[in-house]
Amino acid sequence: MSSDYDATEFVDGDLEAQRPGSAAPVDAGTGSRAPTREEVDSKVAETQRKLAELKRAQEERERELAGLEETRRRQIELRTGREEMVHHLTRGLGLLEEAEFNTRRDAEQMAKALVDLRDALVKVQAINQETWTRETFSVELTRALTTLEHARMEWNSARVKFRVLSSDPAENGSASSAPGEFPPRSLFATYSISDWCRLGLALTGPLALVAALALLVLVAILFRR
Repeated sequence: MSSDYDATEFVDGDLEAQRPGSAAPVDAGTGSRAPTREEVDSKVAETQRKLAELKRAQEERERELAGLEETRRRQIELRTGREEMVHHLTRGLGLLEEAEFNTRRDAEQMAKALVDLRDALVKVQAINQETWTRETFSVELTRALTTLEHARMEWNSARVKFRVLSSDPAENGSASSAPGEFPPRSLFATYSISDWCRLGLALTGPLALVAALALLVLVAILFRR
């Protein structure tokens, strides 16, 4: 009788397989079998679902990116527009303040000049030689000449300050002629087209006649030969 004891000889394999908790036997050919149509359709549907989710996420990111770019553009527009308007408004205020100051100064000077010119006009108009006597003639004449000289000084001073009082058309931009005078007419405006034709014929007629006579003489000389 053998003394070796094998414990597996008394173990029922089918009974052990039916016990709860026992591992089911694994078929060696199960892991390498081909997928069924249902499994493929399920994989396709799952992949399509994931692609749709990715597409929706991409569209959402693109919309978010477009909104961020629009916000950045508006911020840049705000910054550049603000800097531009600050520059223009600051420069405009400076120019207008200077122009206002110059205008106010010119207005004050003009008002003073008006007072001085009116006063000089009154004094000049007050000169009346008919009231002079033989005894006061020299004094009144000196006084009148002094008044005229003072008025002339006021007038010349005003002319220097205000170009509108200048009598030179080139200074005040006026090309008006003196009263009773007419501006010179242009030479082209003086004559009509028919006048110009007659003038041209009168100038070129003698030359054409001389040329014709020379041609006749030349032809006669050629025929004599």
